[in-house]
Amino acid sequence: MHYLLMYDVVPDYIERRAAFRSEHLELIRQAHDGGDLVMAGALANPADGAVLVFRGETPAAAEAFASADPYVLNGLVTRWRVREWMVVAGGE
Repeated sequence: MHYLLMYDVVPDYIERRAAFRSEHLELIRQAHDGGDLVMAGALANPADGAVLVFRGETPAAAEAFASADPYVLNGLVTRWRVREWMVVAGGE
C-alpha cells in the first residue's frame, strides 16, 4: 500500500528552508534507507508544497515523518496531510 504525505508551505519557503535543510534531508535519507520512503520532492513553479510517497501497511511511517520533520516543527509547513494512494501502474 502507498501513502502520500502532502505539504503546503509558507510563501517564503525557499528562503527559510536553508537553516533546516540538512536535518530535513537526513530524515529523508533515513526513511528511504529504511524502506518506508519511496520518493520525495518539492513542487515547483510555484514552489508551494511537497509530496512524499511512503510504502507500508498503515500511514504510520508518513505520519511519524511529518511529526519529526524540522520543516513542520519550525513552521515552514502550514498544513500536512496523509492520503492513501491507490497505485494502478508502476508501484514497484
